[in-house]
Amino acid sequence: MSTDGTDESSWELDPEDESGAVIATVGRQLKIWREAAGLDRAKFGERMGYGANLIYKIERGARIPRPEFLDKADEVLGAGGKIAAMKTDIQQARYPKKVRDLAKLESEAVELGAYGNHNLHGLLQTEEYTRALYEMRRPAYSADEVDRYVAARMARQEIFQRQPSPALTFVLEQVTLERTIGGRDVLRRQLKHLLAVSRLRNVEIQVMPTDSEDHAGMGGHLQVVKMRDGSAVGYVEAQLPSRLITDASDIQLLELRYGIIRSQALSPRQSRAFIEKVLGET
Repeated sequence: MSTDGTDESSWELDPEDESGAVIATVGRQLKIWREAAGLDRAKFGERMGYGANLIYKIERGARIPRPEFLDKADEVLGAGGKIAAMKTDIQQARYPKKVRDLAKLESEAVELGAYGNHNLHGLLQTEEYTRALYEMRRPAYSADEVDRYVAARMARQEIFQRQPSPALTFVLEQVTLERTIGGRDVLRRQLKHLLAVSRLRNVEIQVMPTDSEDHAGMGGHLQVVKMRDGSAVGYVEAQLPSRLITDASDIQLLELRYGIIRSQALSPRQSRAFIEKVLGET
C-alpha cells in the first residue's frame, strides 16, 4: 500500500456518472465515523495504511473506495459492520457507467448475438487477456483504471452462470485468434478458454475466415440483445463513440446483418476445429 494517495484502495470517479450521489453519501458517512472516533485524516490514514490525501478524496466522493478499504475502515473505527455494509451500495457504482449499462442489458437478456472485428468479445476473454488489452491502450490508462475496467469486464461474465441460460452466439474474426495479445502463453490460455466456453450448451462460437471474399460485417462491431419482454436493443462500437440502438428499424438492420455474418462464417463445429488448429500452432 502507498501513502501518497495513489494506491489501489480506490477507483477514480467519472464526474458525469450519476452514481456519484451514492459515492458521496458513502464518503460523508466515513467522515462522520472518523470524526466521531476523534481522528483527523492523517491519523486515520496512518491506522488504515493509506495517505491523508486519499482519505480526503474518498470522503468528498471523488474516489470510490474498494471493498477491502471499507472492511478495514470498519475495523479501525469500530463501526460494528455498519461501514462494511456499505460495500453493497458501491458494488455497482465502482464500475464505469457504460459497463453498468451493458451488464444490466446482459442480465436481462434471453438471447445475445455479437460480432467483433478487432479483438475477442469481452464476455469471452480471460482476465489476463483483458488486462493485456487495457494495458496497451493509448493514451495509457493508469494502473487504477486498468484494475477498474478489468474487474468490470470479468463481472459481466456472470451471464454464463445465469439460470435459465440465455442463448449466446459470437462470431470472431480469424485474426483475433492469432494476434498474440499479452504474449504467446496468454493467447494459448485464451484459446483453451474459448474452446471450453464453446462446449457450453447455450453458447455457439463461429469463426470468420480471413480469406472470406463476401463479408457483411465490414461496418465493424455489432451486438443485438433480446429481452424477456420481447424487445431488443442493439449496441455498436467505434473508435470514440459507442452507443445503444433502440430504434426498431435500426435493430432490424443489425439483426439482418448479423444473420448474414453468421451464415458466411464457419459453422460452430468447424470453428471449434479451427480454434484447435490455431492452438496447436501457437
